Amino acid sequence: MKIIVDDKIPYIQEKLAVLADEVVYLRGADISAGDVKDADALIVRTRTHCDAKLLAGSRVQFVATATIGFDHIDTEYMKRAGITWTNCPGCNAGSVAQYVECSLLLLQQQKGLALHESTIGIIGCGHVGSKVKAVAERLGMRVLVCDPPLGNPDFVPMDVIEREADVITFHVPLTKEEPYATWHMADSDFFRRITRVPYIINTSRGEVVDNKALSTALNEGKVRDAVLDVWEEEPHLNLQLLQKAFIATPHIAGYSADGKVNADNMVIEALCHHFCLPIPERIKAPQLPSDFRFTGSPLELYNPLKDTENLKKEPDKFEYLRNNYPLRREQFDI
Repeated sequence: MKIIVDDKIPYIQEKLAVLADEVVYLRGADISAGDVKDADALIVRTRTHCDAKLLAGSRVQFVATATIGFDHIDTEYMKRAGITWTNCPGCNAGSVAQYVECSLLLLQQQKGLALHESTIGIIGCGHVGSKVKAVAERLGMRVLVCDPPLGNPDFVPMDVIEREADVITFHVPLTKEEPYATWHMADSDFFRRITRVPYIINTSRGEVVDNKALSTALNEGKVRDAVLDVWEEEPHLNLQLLQKAFIATPHIAGYSADGKVNADNMVIEALCHHFCLPIPERIKAPQLPSDFRFTGSPLELYNPLKDTENLKKEPDKFEYLRNNYPLRREQFDI
């Protein structure tokens, strides 16, 4: 068996070496039809578009993306071509929740947001949104959730969040399909409707928030500040918005070692099921350095201002910062 793998997927090499006869690691954006022609399986991230252009005429029968999202996979083509595909729902939900928690703590420390007196509006309550909800409740915030597809009677419609939320955070998949389209969900009309001058957090997909409209809203004082991990037209960022945002990071909210290991294990399990192979022992996240000292603050494990400083200093290194991300853990292993 031959497998083509995005070379920036960490921790997975040892297990794949046992499972396959040949494993080829390539830069995700560079994987071509010629590379996959004689491959049996493909393991990618979001930078590889898996469609007829890439896969037609190949012998690929299994594609896995080590990510939650799968908008880079042409699922209709996969169905027509008889190619099994899988993603990793929930793999990095804890990591994104950590990112949001640390961002909220920094908003409290540096921007004066009184968490116990504030209302957070969570748009989308799937794997990630539900964990963010738990974080916000633990921090003492009043929580409003909007997710019409789930049909939960305890959730609220969007207009309630637009009226009452001091923080609005997005955790939805990207789609243009009605009735639940999320492309430019936060557009100029949205920013005209909001009433409490909220903080905006987006860790879902860049296109969920109209970046130009958000930049204008910040200029006009309709939005208090922004926390952005995802951007329209990545890696080519709106530089004005980048500099205005309080926290601005290179699409790494879900990049904890824990989240990456979760994805690795899900991919390997799906691969083994498809090819009827024995599932190897699970991969474990690497420990923090022995000299790391943890006294209990979440910001000791992760501070998004460090990533913000790096991106604002060298925005042209967006991809480099993603692909060479340092070790980050969601918890301290004693």
